[in-house]
Amino acid sequence: MKLENSIAVVTGSSTGIGRAIALRLAESGADMVLHGCHSIAALEEMVGEITRMGRRAACLQADFCNPSQLNGFVESAWSTFGSVDLWINNAGADVLTGELNDASFAEKLDVLWRTDVIPTILFSRDVGRRMRSLSRSANATPGRFSILNMGWDQASQGMAGDSGELFSTTKGAIMAATKSLAQSLAPEVRVNCIAPGWIRTAWGQSASDAWQVRATHESLMSRWGTPDDVAQLATFLASPQASFISGQIISANGGFRFNQIAP
Repeated sequence: MKLENSIAVVTGSSTGIGRAIALRLAESGADMVLHGCHSIAALEEMVGEITRMGRRAACLQADFCNPSQLNGFVESAWSTFGSVDLWINNAGADVLTGELNDASFAEKLDVLWRTDVIPTILFSRDVGRRMRSLSRSANATPGRFSILNMGWDQASQGMAGDSGELFSTTKGAIMAATKSLAQSLAPEVRVNCIAPGWIRTAWGQSASDAWQVRATHESLMSRWGTPDDVAQLATFLASPQASFISGQIISANGGFRFNQIAP
């Protein structure tokens, strides 16, 4: 999966899945624009790592809950290296392990909507229009430009409990928007969505024994997924090898097992 001469933006790329995606794209040849909200030191460390691969890298810090920082982000990212070929909307609020862990359901829903959903839709519309214009002016091969969003594998079937209701609502909105965006931006821009399952990020590393059992049981592979499992799929979807794939929701969950064990 060769991405030489491509410029990629990954929002929420300082840790976890976003970090893994950014590094995989850089390894495949893409120049990288990284983004984080708080951990600028982690981004700067990644810039050094990517630079040592022989790729260009830059980092941007922005809090998408702040309208002024949200509204100017696409222009900042686009102008960093002059254009963008690949845009990955990965940024998301942590309502499970961070300071929002004890917030009310309504507060968590509000933050997830403003951090996950609104930026994904607004960025995709803005970036997609820019990509379409660039594709037409440069007479580029259809499918070269790609937008990738992040959903959730259980949004399509539901999961009981507060977390299930929160993430099925917000990630489900992103998954639905992906399909319409793909229609709007075809054929110049491909738009797809990855729906991760149980991925061992910060929450998974400290989850209770009951959740450990559930996560491994619900995957046909009988294990947690890793950020790199998602990153490898993202790299494929961003690559020329996926030029005939658009408007799809693709699960990265090892295959879902439906006879669940509740924690």
